[in-house]
Order: sequence, then structure tokens, then C-alpha cells
Amino acid sequence: MSGPGAEPSRRGEAAVEAVRGVVLGIPPGSVLSYGDVAELAQLASPRLAARIMSLGHAGEDVPWWRVVRADGTLPDRLQIAARGHYESEGTALRTTSAHWVQVDMARARWNG
Repeated sequence: MSGPGAEPSRRGEAAVEAVRGVVLGIPPGSVLSYGDVAELAQLASPRLAARIMSLGHAGEDVPWWRVVRADGTLPDRLQIAARGHYESEGTALRTTSAHWVQVDMARARWNG
């Protein structure tokens, strides 16, 4: 997000609060990619959104399973816990032998 008229990138506590607000707004059964979160939160990069989430800075109460990689996956250590959330929320999943769980991004991505 650069160029004339572009919003400046958020940093520090403003970035954390923006990510938290975006993630709390994702409805059950839907997901966003880290890139989507970064764009909506006006961050410089998806990596910043991922870092905020992975370090727990967005808070213990955020639905972390609703933010995934662009291919619909999560790190291996989170897949089993996320699967239970996806099943209870009715999140569209893909059948895959490569991952324990993979979100069907075409069907589950939120147009927030």
C-alpha cells in the first residue's frame, strides 16, 4: 500500500489492535488469509499479521483458526486443534492427504 493517497502502514500497538479488530470480525465458518488480514488492517505485509498472531499479541480470545495461509493451511502444530473448530463452525474443508486439515478457500473465504 504505497503511492499517492495510500494509507500509511500501521505499526506497533496500532497494528496489533487493527489485526485484533479484523480477526474478531471474521464470522464463524469463514476464514481470511494472513494477506487478507494485513490488507484490511492496513499493514505493510502479511508477515506482520502472521507474527502478531503467532506471538499471541492479538489476544487469547481471538478466533485464531479463522486466519490461515493463502492455501488454506495452518502450521502443523495448529491443525488438529483447528479441525475441531472448523467442524463445529461448519467451515468448508478440502479433502487432502498432505495436511490434517485444509480450508477450502474458494468457499470459506470471507468477503469482509
